[in-house]
Amino acid sequence: MAVQTLHHVLTLPVSDRDHSQGLASAAVTLVEYGDYQCPYCRQAHPILQDIRKSMGGLTRLVFRNFPLTSVHPNAQHAAEAAEAAGVQGKFWAMHDHLFEHQSRLDDDALLEYATEIGLDVDRFRHDLETHAFGPRVREDFLSGVRSGVNGTPTFFINGLRHDAAWDFETLSGAIRAAAAAAEQR
Repeated sequence: MAVQTLHHVLTLPVSDRDHSQGLASAAVTLVEYGDYQCPYCRQAHPILQDIRKSMGGLTRLVFRNFPLTSVHPNAQHAAEAAEAAGVQGKFWAMHDHLFEHQSRLDDDALLEYATEIGLDVDRFRHDLETHAFGPRVREDFLSGVRSGVNGTPTFFINGLRHDAAWDFETLSGAIRAAAAAAEQR
C-alpha cells in the first residue's frame, strides 16, 4: 500500500497586495506567516535577513500576518502597526523594528517606534485607533488557515509549505533545491 504525502499549498497567490523584498522574477518566493510577538518568529528574523543577503536575486521574501492572539495579546495590534507603516512606505522598517523590540509591543511603544522610523504619527495613531488595517491582517490570517498554517513561523517555498527545520542551512538548502527545480521546468 502506497503512503500518500499531503502537501499544503499556499491558497492565496503572492501578488501586489503583499509586502515583499526581492524581485518578483526571483526563482524562489519564500512566504512567511508570522506573529510579531512570537519568540520563534523573532529567532527566524535574523535567519531570513541572512538568507536575503546571501541569496541575492535568487529569493523574494514575503511576509504575511498570522497573529496568535490567544497566546500573544499584542500580536494583532503589532500586525496592524506594520500595515499602517506600510501605507506610509515603511512596512519593512516597522517589521524589523517590531522584531528587534519584541519585548515592548504595547500601544505606547508602537507610537514611539512610529516616531523613530519617521512616520506621520498622527496618521499612524488614527490608523491604530480605528483598526484601519484589522481587515487586512484578518485576510492574511484566513489565507494562512486555508493554506494549512497552524503555528508560527510557517514558511512556503514556491507555494508549498516547508515542513522541515528553518535554521539557515536547512532553509537555504530548501531554497536552492526549489531554485534548481524551477530551472528544470
